[in-house]
Amino acid sequence: MNTAAQLTARIAAGEYDRLFTRLYGADSVARQRKRYTEAISAFVATFGRDDDLYLFSAPGRTEIGGNHTDHNHGRVLAGSVNLDVIAVAAYSAENRIRIQSKGYPMDVIDCGALDPVDEEANHSASLIRGMVSRFQQEGYAFGGFDAYTTSDVLKGSGLSSSAAFEVLTGTILNHLYNQGEISAVEIAKAAQYAENVYFGKPSGLMDQMASSVGGIITIDFQDVENPAIRSVHTDFTSSGYHLCIVDTGGNHADLTHEYASVPEEMKAIARFFGADYLREISVNQVLEHIDSLRRSHGDRAVLRALHFFSENSRVEQQVAALESGDFDAFKRLVIESGHSSFEYLQNVYTTSDVRFQGLSLALCIAQSQLRDCGAWRVHGGGFGGTTQNFVPAEKIDAFRAAMEQVFGEGSCYDLSIRPWGGISLEQKLRELDA
Repeated sequence: MNTAAQLTARIAAGEYDRLFTRLYGADSVARQRKRYTEAISAFVATFGRDDDLYLFSAPGRTEIGGNHTDHNHGRVLAGSVNLDVIAVAAYSAENRIRIQSKGYPMDVIDCGALDPVDEEANHSASLIRGMVSRFQQEGYAFGGFDAYTTSDVLKGSGLSSSAAFEVLTGTILNHLYNQGEISAVEIAKAAQYAENVYFGKPSGLMDQMASSVGGIITIDFQDVENPAIRSVHTDFTSSGYHLCIVDTGGNHADLTHEYASVPEEMKAIARFFGADYLREISVNQVLEHIDSLRRSHGDRAVLRALHFFSENSRVEQQVAALESGDFDAFKRLVIESGHSSFEYLQNVYTTSDVRFQGLSLALCIAQSQLRDCGAWRVHGGGFGGTTQNFVPAEKIDAFRAAMEQVFGEGSCYDLSIRPWGGISLEQKLRELDA
């Protein structure tokens, strides 16, 4: 049993340092000691209890390939990153969940009232309630707990803060009530359910899967109930390139309709052929009936469908390039993906207010900085938020300076891939000791 004082002493004594090094990098150990210690103190101050505490973490994710393919049962390439949501949590005998996230009002969920609540849509409370509801439906154990969370996965950053929060909630329930026996895949499915049904965002499964499973993975969603997941064995650090995410400051909060239009239009093309998803048809079918499709669904829907087929194929090529160590081929494919997203998928800016095109500007600057030596593309859902860039080590300082001159200090994140998804830190330490 860990009291607050015992946990704090263990962190100060360096017992978690090797885990922090694997999760965040050696240069971040001191910062993480401070971060976790402050979270423990905040838990005690918030809930007035200091016994039987546990530490949890769930990472943000970076989409490396497969932009807007998952919701039509396509392929993706993704990785968990060293920015995460952490929690200090403790079992509660009361049948309620209380989560205090730093900087936000406390969420309180009655575990006996799990129907969706209209007023909670688009708020974190809906994600908690949705996760518990899914646990109930699947026959998993669940119950009350108290948790204090803090996140460095910024909202709207394109790194999927909502997926990290969902996976964190599921990971806590898994370890407090199910002995950690629920698979990462099942937690990801529960997280997608919570986001789709309770939060109200029609996301695919990639974000949740990358956060829950961890590492660099490729996923084929052709059979969405049993997606084919495998680890991709590559080492970005040895390539000589930095993975940089640039936050352009766009706000995703009012863009749900823009995100929803992408899967809606893709599925409309599929329905023309009597299918539910584009993965069930071929690009040749679309090309053979393109005149009818243009008349019935418009050019944008057709272009988005054509993006799907090229992007879905490109994921396999990216995986092959990485696993063979051909980083030049990988960079070329990243740039191709970015062009397809900008020109055909059309998710770089919203047409509702064309004055604001931060992503377009960031891509323009990246191209001028990285032409013939790096790669750049829109990152994540698009319409605002972030770009993804692969920057040669010798260019990193100049690249960061160019981006932060436009988008502000701290807008350029130099990230690393972490090896695990949602975890109990105590369990992971035990595994490392085994």
